[in-house]
Amino acid sequence: MKKIIVTFIAIVSLSIAVFSQDVITKKTGDDVQVKIIEVNQNELKYKQFDNADGPTFTIAKSDILMVRYENGTSDVFNQSDSQLDVSDLRMKGKRDAKMNYKGKKTGAGWTAATTIVFTPLVGAIPAVACSSSEPSDRNLNYNDYELMQVYEYNQAYIEEAYKIKKRKVWTSFGISSGAWFLLLLLL
Repeated sequence: MKKIIVTFIAIVSLSIAVFSQDVITKKTGDDVQVKIIEVNQNELKYKQFDNADGPTFTIAKSDILMVRYENGTSDVFNQSDSQLDVSDLRMKGKRDAKMNYKGKKTGAGWTAATTIVFTPLVGAIPAVACSSSEPSDRNLNYNDYELMQVYEYNQAYIEEAYKIKKRKVWTSFGISSGAWFLLLLLL
């Protein structure tokens, strides 16, 4: 028991050490693990994470898409080099998902068919299976690739698309269950 506790503490400590750095995401898509030293109006100064005693580097804010700090906060920079509010990005992601995600290939059709042909009990199996997985990337139907590279926007878009997918699957299950009961009463 003592070995298990010591091993668990070692794993937790190691995982904290691994994830305790700042990350600069450049507009080219490259992520750089760093320790931020200073943030100015037009530039950012940092040291390489694996070489804390090494030279201090400077990068223009116009070359940066986002900075994720070790404490979990982040700063996002748009094309005009001014900071965007994270809540604005999340709202835009949700709004865009509502407009663009159509919920095709969600599994709602298979759920309905299974429920009507067999029983609602059997139809619940594909409903649970389909509603427990996020929509695949090819079905998200987003129209701005650069915005999808921004973590907050991406997560909000996917969360909203996932809600839409679940709603479609369970609505299909409910309607087809009602149809099954109606067919049962008619027969």
